[in-house]
Amino acid sequence: MIADDRTEAFEAQRPRLRRLAYRMLGSVAEAEDVVQDAWLRWTRAGDDVADPAAWLVRVASRLCIDRMRAAKTQREAYRGPWLPEPLIEEMSVDPVERAEDVSVAFLLALERLSPLERAVFLLHDVFDEDYADVAETLGRNEAAVRHRARTHVQDARPRFKVSPEDAERLINAFAAAAMRGDLGALSGMLAKDAVMITDGGGKRPAAMRKLCGPEDIVGLFQGLAWRHETFLRGPVRPVRINGYPGFVLTDEDGPTTFAFQPGEGGTLEAIYVMRNPDKLGHLGA
Repeated sequence: MIADDRTEAFEAQRPRLRRLAYRMLGSVAEAEDVVQDAWLRWTRAGDDVADPAAWLVRVASRLCIDRMRAAKTQREAYRGPWLPEPLIEEMSVDPVERAEDVSVAFLLALERLSPLERAVFLLHDVFDEDYADVAETLGRNEAAVRHRARTHVQDARPRFKVSPEDAERLINAFAAAAMRGDLGALSGMLAKDAVMITDGGGKRPAAMRKLCGPEDIVGLFQGLAWRHETFLRGPVRPVRINGYPGFVLTDEDGPTTFAFQPGEGGTLEAIYVMRNPDKLGHLGA
């Protein structure tokens, strides 16, 4: 295979590899690293690769599994709740990803699977590969792959979809209520079983546990407002975060992202707040 053909074959698969790696690792930066590692291996591959797409998916999957296993101890020592690195898209453009395949709830559910189970689930249920191909990709027998793919992760996909217009209204309503410190309005936006998860990674202030229910969530807002008059300060930029409506807040100590998981009747099922600077470095890209 000549150099130009080799490059063309890889570039055709780059978006697929990036999507797979992000879902496996929950990190935009690490996904890009995996794609780069796959490229380096591809440049050294022989000319007898019959199916470049399958070869590259196999390499990327195994690179992800290796990274996940190596990071297990680090993840167990993580300070406070863990959230995936936010996947941010502008509200004004068509989404690249299906919201149900990159939602925070879905990625958190994947976290409960082993690296191999996650690879099986993603390759079969998200990327539509049959079990025989998945087994070949992962170097396992088909019976074992089928068993590992039995999971209820699908249940974590969003149950309610929101139009771009409703998403913008939701963002504006939350931001306006937060900026004026209207805790009653904020409480009224939350479902009875709403949750809020904040990830500071030990690098910036954040709640060290999952907050459950409107009273618990508004209690945090109230504490922040008591210290600073309002807990939302600085300009906000509406964006789409992992398929959810959300915004990027910029204040004196850096950016923060808020992602809102819509619930029934226009309420919020969950709020995901990213404050860990290690997971926000790609915002300037």
